[in-house]
Amino acid sequence: MTAAKPALTETSVDATPKSAPRRMLNETQVLEIIPVSRTTLYRMEKTGRFPKCTYISPNRRV
Repeated sequence: MTAAKPALTETSVDATPKSAPRRMLNETQVLEIIPVSRTTLYRMEKTGRFPKCTYISPNRRV
C-alpha cells in the first residue's frame, strides 16, 4: 500500500532576487565596517578567514 502525496497548492516567493549583483567594497569601506588594521585584514585573507580581494583593473582592488 502506498500513501498519496499531498498536493502543493502554495508556492513560496522570496522578496530578494536570486541573481542580485554582489556589492564590492574597497579596502577603506571594509575597514570602516570591520574594526581591524590593514595588516590583520591581509592576514585574514591569506588564512582564508576573510574573502580574498579581487582586482577589477590593474590599480583597483575590491
